[in-house]
Amino acid sequence: MTAGATVAGSAAPALGPERPVVWPPRMVRRLANGLEVVLVEAHGVPRLVIDLILRSGNAATALTSPGLAEMVSATVRTGTLRRTRRQIEEDLRRMGGELGTSAGADSSSIAVDGLAESARPLMELVAELAREATFPVDEFERERRQRIDALRIERVTPGFLANERVRHELFGGHPYGVFSPSEEQVGAYRVDDLRAFYGRHYAASNALLIAVGDFSAGPMMEDIERVFAPWPAGDPPVMVDPPLDPWRGRRIHVVHLPDTSQARIVVANRAITRRHPDWTRLAVTNAIYGGAFHSRLVANIREQKGYTYSPGSQAHSLRRHGWFATQAAVRNEVVAATLAEMFYEMDRMRALPVETEELDEIQNYLSGVFSLGVATQAGLRGQLANVYLNELPEDYLETYRDRVRAATKEQVLESARKWIDSPNALVVVVGDREQVAPQAALFGDVKFWDAAGQAGD
Repeated sequence: MTAGATVAGSAAPALGPERPVVWPPRMVRRLANGLEVVLVEAHGVPRLVIDLILRSGNAATALTSPGLAEMVSATVRTGTLRRTRRQIEEDLRRMGGELGTSAGADSSSIAVDGLAESARPLMELVAELAREATFPVDEFERERRQRIDALRIERVTPGFLANERVRHELFGGHPYGVFSPSEEQVGAYRVDDLRAFYGRHYAASNALLIAVGDFSAGPMMEDIERVFAPWPAGDPPVMVDPPLDPWRGRRIHVVHLPDTSQARIVVANRAITRRHPDWTRLAVTNAIYGGAFHSRLVANIREQKGYTYSPGSQAHSLRRHGWFATQAAVRNEVVAATLAEMFYEMDRMRALPVETEELDEIQNYLSGVFSLGVATQAGLRGQLANVYLNELPEDYLETYRDRVRAATKEQVLESARKWIDSPNALVVVVGDREQVAPQAALFGDVKFWDAAGQAGD
């Protein structure tokens, strides 16, 4: 028998014991001004990442100035009392560093990564941007033009339109219901609006500093004290959090995007946040249903039916609310068939316990993906941000794989029945109305929208 035949005819070897994750030392402190600091030593490569996260994002002003935090984050890097945009870029090159600024619904971030030997000057740059940004008018105007140009592209992007409608319908008048500003709203921004947001929300007591890399935590903390101690604590306002309206029954929405041969489908329902005790069990449930490439949803509508290449599902968590969503981009003619299979797989998850072998396979997958995700400085930084921004237990990461392994078939069934809420689902279809609306109507009364977010007939 040839070597090749031996391999082909042999059974796959059994999995070996799972390797333990060796967690690097972690130091957690809070400065007198309220800045929370998390330091993790990771000495594999001579680099580090520093992420200063403000606990305020677009939701903080969504009901008055949508998207303002995003505009602030884009412009905060364009000049300080000491440096112009060009000087910042040149200094970063000398330090072997890269700068990223961003904003989401609940937070804003100033992040750098670079050579470990440049830790102090990189840290000083982050502090300078957080305390001394000047928002030059010409830079503001340039960023505003770019944002308006980006909005025009988003208004013809099916994924954007679907996500906008999902957020609006699930969260209504809550700040989370505002997904994006309009061109007119961005055009109405003034540079003083950015400076006012910056002055109120970029404050030490509203911030979390995470550093992961090739450094010793003790000396690093001493440098952080010297650099960030002068930053005023501030008194940032609390985001309004109105109650959500009750939701019962299935609701169908079609967003008309003319002359498109493909439709974007999203099926969503309100769910839970990362702080909920069911979150890890929902992660296991989601992976079985549609959150892994070998999930039931993928096997059904990709491999068996050929409706789409990359369907999927995900549990989404913001600070105060969460939702569960299934999505796929499909040919116009199979919209109804795809929705039928999505609901079939949801209801199968809600009706019958999973098989032991299927559960074991998903638990191995989630455990392995998690281990890979915390193997890099950037990956570990992201996981730590989830822990401290969501005020999760200190050992949340260290015990994650144990919680995944502990999920039982009964708990997965219970999780599906509670958090994959197919009877009370929102269905959003973005596509050519003439082709997709009759199919969407098979699942309930349809409400129509145009790509500008205006209700149709």
